[in-house]
Amino acid sequence: DRAADDRARAVRAALADAFRMPDAADDPQRDPAPADRPRRTATSRTTTPQAPTPPDTRPGQGTSGPPAPHTPAPDPAVPRDLSGPAHRDPAHTPRDGVRDSTPDPGDPARTQAALEPAHAPAPVPHAPRSMAAPGRDGDHRRTFPAFPPRPSDGEGFAETWWGRAWVTVLEDGALDAARLARGRGYAEQGHVDAITVTPGLVLAYVRGSRPRPYRVQVRLRTFGDADWERFLDAAAERPGHIAALLDKEMPQSLADCGVPLLPGPGDLDPRCSCPDSGHPCKHAAALCYQTARLLDADPFVLLLLRGRGEREVIDALSRLSAARAARAARDRGPEPLPGVRAAEVLARRDRVLPPLPAPLPPPPHPEQPPVYPASPGGPDPFALDQLATD
Repeated sequence: DRAADDRARAVRAALADAFRMPDAADDPQRDPAPADRPRRTATSRTTTPQAPTPPDTRPGQGTSGPPAPHTPAPDPAVPRDLSGPAHRDPAHTPRDGVRDSTPDPGDPARTQAALEPAHAPAPVPHAPRSMAAPGRDGDHRRTFPAFPPRPSDGEGFAETWWGRAWVTVLEDGALDAARLARGRGYAEQGHVDAITVTPGLVLAYVRGSRPRPYRVQVRLRTFGDADWERFLDAAAERPGHIAALLDKEMPQSLADCGVPLLPGPGDLDPRCSCPDSGHPCKHAAALCYQTARLLDADPFVLLLLRGRGEREVIDALSRLSAARAARAARDRGPEPLPGVRAAEVLARRDRVLPPLPAPLPPPPHPEQPPVYPASPGGPDPFALDQLATD
């Protein structure tokens, strides 16, 4: 039994020595130590691998090869070398034929390629999020998207006569031409966010030199009921005015109807959250220039600034037109039917009438009037006699 135990111990020692890796000094391309290995995001659990179970060796059965030299069994108290492949972290152990992605310190090119990040796509310029709320729009609140940048060609900022009149009022009332030029540049570069128009107010956020945009307002006086009544009467007086408004046009005669539809000197009241105290500042000037482009596209924006929305104005003009048509039809009265009077036809001068017949001769002497015969259910003959005599 002692000899069998010695042989079994020798076999276990030989197998343990076969799985043992060379020392670190003898292997220049060994894997880096756990402290030098790059950290992984996945959490791994280090377990102590067990030695493989030797083949079944029965007492008295020898091996086919020469006996291996006697190697003492490892002492559990002595720290073991865990740098070999048999003692690697299970999370780093290749499985299913997949090679470990840990860079080899012996290959500088592979190490440099692993450390360099992959070529990322070029960053796409991110447009700032709009601060407008188009979901709250109605007849008295309209939100228009931001205008795209436009080239600085030196031409007028507005194309229609009412848009140019708005720009003229802005430029004539400005105290600093340099601020106007910078505000025009902001408008051309697309620094003005979505524009919200309500009665008497134009609101937008304008990006300046700071990351946070500025809140800009332009106020305009609204019309009273008397002014609106005069304007609507003038518009309903001529059907061409209504047709022009429906085609997004503003007739010159309608703007000169006695109601100041377009702003005059000093009517525009700009306000901005920037520290500049200019009148207007460059941010307010940029908003005014973009508002001129809104007026070019839709003159109902000007009517909304004066206090009433598009649907409200069109409904009022429809009622006034129907009332005017009914009143005019009532005042005219029914027209006479065409025809010719009978007297005019019978009194024609060119018509020759036949001569009258000769009168009957008078009777030779008076006679008794005839007696009317009596008939059943007829009138009384005596009564008829008296009637004829009378």
